[in-house]
Amino acid sequence: MTGDADERALAAEDRMTDDERFSLLVSVMGVSDLITVRDERIPDGTPMSAGYVPGVPRLGVPALLMSDASLGVTNPGYREGDTATALPAGIALGASFNPALARESGGVVGREARSRGFNVLLAGGINLARDPRNGRNFEYISEDPLLSAALVAESISGIQAEGVISTIKHFSLNCNETNRHWLDAIIDPAAHRESDLLAFEIAIERAQPGSVMTAYNKINGGYAGENSELIQGVLKGAWDYPGWVMSDWGATAGWEFALSGLDQDCGCQIDVLMWGAEAFGQSLRDAYANGRLPKERLSEMVRRILRSMYAVGVDRWGAPPEVDMARHNEIALEAARQGIVLLKNDGALPLAPDSSPRIAVIGGHAQVGVPAGTGSTAVVPPGGYAEVIRVGGPSFMGATRNLYLLPSSPVAEITKLLPQAQVEFDPGMSPAEAALLARRSDVVIVFGIRVEGEGFDSADLSLPWGQDAVIEAVAAANPNTIVVLETGNPVAMPWRDNVKAIIEAWYPGQAGGQAIAEILTGAINPSGRLPVTFPADLAQTPRPDLPSMGEPWGTPATIEYGEGAEVGYRWFAQQREQPLYGFGHGLSYTRFDYSDLLVLGGDTITATFAVTNTGDRQGADVPQVYLTGAPDGARMRLLGFERVDLKPGESKQVTVTADPRLLARFDSEAGQWRIAAGTYRVALGSAADTLSLTAETALQAALFGR
Repeated sequence: MTGDADERALAAEDRMTDDERFSLLVSVMGVSDLITVRDERIPDGTPMSAGYVPGVPRLGVPALLMSDASLGVTNPGYREGDTATALPAGIALGASFNPALARESGGVVGREARSRGFNVLLAGGINLARDPRNGRNFEYISEDPLLSAALVAESISGIQAEGVISTIKHFSLNCNETNRHWLDAIIDPAAHRESDLLAFEIAIERAQPGSVMTAYNKINGGYAGENSELIQGVLKGAWDYPGWVMSDWGATAGWEFALSGLDQDCGCQIDVLMWGAEAFGQSLRDAYANGRLPKERLSEMVRRILRSMYAVGVDRWGAPPEVDMARHNEIALEAARQGIVLLKNDGALPLAPDSSPRIAVIGGHAQVGVPAGTGSTAVVPPGGYAEVIRVGGPSFMGATRNLYLLPSSPVAEITKLLPQAQVEFDPGMSPAEAALLARRSDVVIVFGIRVEGEGFDSADLSLPWGQDAVIEAVAAANPNTIVVLETGNPVAMPWRDNVKAIIEAWYPGQAGGQAIAEILTGAINPSGRLPVTFPADLAQTPRPDLPSMGEPWGTPATIEYGEGAEVGYRWFAQQREQPLYGFGHGLSYTRFDYSDLLVLGGDTITATFAVTNTGDRQGADVPQVYLTGAPDGARMRLLGFERVDLKPGESKQVTVTADPRLLARFDSEAGQWRIAAGTYRVALGSAADTLSLTAETALQAALFGR
């Protein structure tokens, strides 16, 4: 199939006129909250979307219709009345540690996109969480390259199995939103290969996404879209990536980006707003006419786009698929269930379904619904939002910053599952008022929320709107207090020691209220594991002070990623810091035991062990295997994991084989991965900071890959 796609792309491009070639290189954005005038290049009757690229009908080349789709098919003002399944946040999917669920979620988005005529999805967010303040961390999966790649690859495969092209994004180091268009991310190239780029590399190998989307920021001095070292040297060179490279919307500052490997300029009207002109418009044609853009390069740009169209099959669509929205809601519900993490439980949970307590539910708009992240990933669920509260903010993205509430009310769902309980709601407007209800209740459930999203970073890790003070007052009034967090990032918990239980529900999607209630009442046994480290405070992180934070939009900034490849739990291990909650942490209503660890070496590491459910109810565990030491010293790397569902007393043998790149260092001088001969230490545990069994093995020296 891939060889046929290459041959067809070559033949089709050869028959094109130059006008047809250039038309494939520009994606035009539809009318939206940001673009208010319809571009005349979009034909009447074309569904409005994030991007439109005309086809070449005489050659059977279809138009490309693009939609944002990390968490579902988005509709930020494009199409009146159109709704789609609103999936949980990417970080919630990461907390499931479940690649099969990621593939199912991708299938949901792919089917719904195809049913609407969209054949390119701007999905596959894989940036590593380097900073817990990053506004877009909720879109991504985790701080670990293996976990991120394993889940994003399956999500992409689920999308492309429906005949819809998926991107993978944002290439690379789009790890903060503050002044992202003017941000220069500085990193050692070898460390880059061992962390963020390794996530891209593994996911691209496994899923072959049709397109790679570049980031807004610079990397080591050059914008991502003009970074020849990354695009030509690594992506298209070392990795031999055959698809096309598109820009993020408004991220192309000049036609010269084409010379560095960028194949398509997207959101061209935003280029005009940002840089004063369409980069791949007349200026690119002029460069071609006077010989500055070689004919061979123009042909390559076109062939790469065509090749992905043919490889995925967007030119072979038949009738649109039937979409079972009820089934899709079940998948969204299951993703929310598996993504919710029980952080703390001092015996307060689960709530007995046959009991009749007085329950106070406080804050978080829990009587209305559950929050979603803001920006280009916001999905309008069936029936529309329960409520949209305008928040706003400075800069170009201020108009998109809203509190979106999806219509899945935790209060209603708790009441449904605890029919004998007396449930009362307080909005959490003031600590004193909330404490009044807390004092006369048997159980208090406080919801803490944050608005996080594209274009903004959080100034700190606190809950906004005085919610920390409310939780402290409620916990002082009633020691039987449970906190449910609905956030896109870790948060500070000054009240942690004063509450009985803490749940991280993230942004749980359109069925999130039901999933939260099921976890609280024990209808579902919690199984989520943290895909990011929760620091005790920002002083533990590589950058306690974020460069450019608080500066006006348009202020240049430089972030030096001095931690290099030691991202997240790796950094905490290197610095010997104890986090608030470690990567991989998550509690259950049952117990699990690990035994019989056997580790073999040679070319790579293979670990075999047994997992046993030693509790009294069925549950899922996620045992994790880590590299903890190598011949060159201590080094922490997640080597593998498996989600295991066990009945009480049941055991299962698990085998994990490490990708050799996770054991190696990248040798920049050789341009290859290098494994040093010697002894390697391995540990098995339930979290990066909770390791129970250890072993050692020997590896042979090796130099491999590119």
